Amino acid sequence: MLDVFIIGAGPIGLACGIEAAKANLTYQIVDKGTLVNSLYNYPLGMTFFSTSNKLEIGDVPFISHNPKPTRSEALEYYRRVADKWQLKINLYEEVIDVNPLNDFYEITTTKGAYRAINVVLAMGFYDLPHLMNIPGEDLKKVSHYYKEPHPFYGQKLAIIGAANSAVDAALECYRKGADVTMIIRGDKIGDNVKYWVKPDIENRIKEGSIKAYFNATPKSITESHIIINTNDVEVRLENDFVLAMTGYEPNFDFLEKIGINILPDDKCVPVHNTETMETNMPNIYLAGVICGGLETNKWFIENSRIHAVNIMRKIIGKSKVLV
Repeated sequence: MLDVFIIGAGPIGLACGIEAAKANLTYQIVDKGTLVNSLYNYPLGMTFFSTSNKLEIGDVPFISHNPKPTRSEALEYYRRVADKWQLKINLYEEVIDVNPLNDFYEITTTKGAYRAINVVLAMGFYDLPHLMNIPGEDLKKVSHYYKEPHPFYGQKLAIIGAANSAVDAALECYRKGADVTMIIRGDKIGDNVKYWVKPDIENRIKEGSIKAYFNATPKSITESHIIINTNDVEVRLENDFVLAMTGYEPNFDFLEKIGINILPDDKCVPVHNTETMETNMPNIYLAGVICGGLETNKWFIENSRIHAVNIMRKIIGKSKVLV
């Protein structure tokens, strides 16, 4: 019987494991992918918005060669954290179900079963793209993930979105020889775009190096075109590839399956105590970005590290009451 079962081996899942270890609690971290799987799937050349010290966990220094750390530096850092704390992590093991049994939970995975008094959901959201639900979205030419610019050299590339991921992809692909067109739902580039990148993309659009349609909505995608509606006018664009950088969302189906209620509004926040992080299911806790529901830009590593501390404090407090 474990004290704590942690679903997700991202930075916040690791932080929960570290806090459990500090408290001498028995724990297990399980992830269906690799270590810090979401960060691994970021674009190869990505630079973080945060400085390295804001990404630190477990009192392990994060030294970066630049003011803003890169994806590769972050992967190296979190491997070092896992080694330093000798964290108990099972990778490539997906959790199928979490069932209450008396005063504990039985957790079923693709590789076995566990029993734990407490469960922490630190699953993130990167695995499920926010779909546009338009004809042609399932074509092979369409992707909701961007890795690197090389495949788009010499191609007509449509990028849907105006946040950091879309802007980074647009600039990189343009500079590596793609013919880039941005399709933007609003009337400008997103206000939260990294401050050192925003002038660059705005100037490239202004000079025409990157084409952009504002107040635009994709209507359908074919093998040879993408059809959009912009300012009530339908426009048909020749197109080879589409990067739909429309964001991602938590696995709401899984949350509801294990009994966690979702607030009935447009934010879809899972019900939880914002101080203890405990959900409506006793002894099941949320940690990290999953706490924001569809507001996936609300929680980052730097402001959700405290979730691990709050959760373990609550678990320890309950244990003392029982004793």
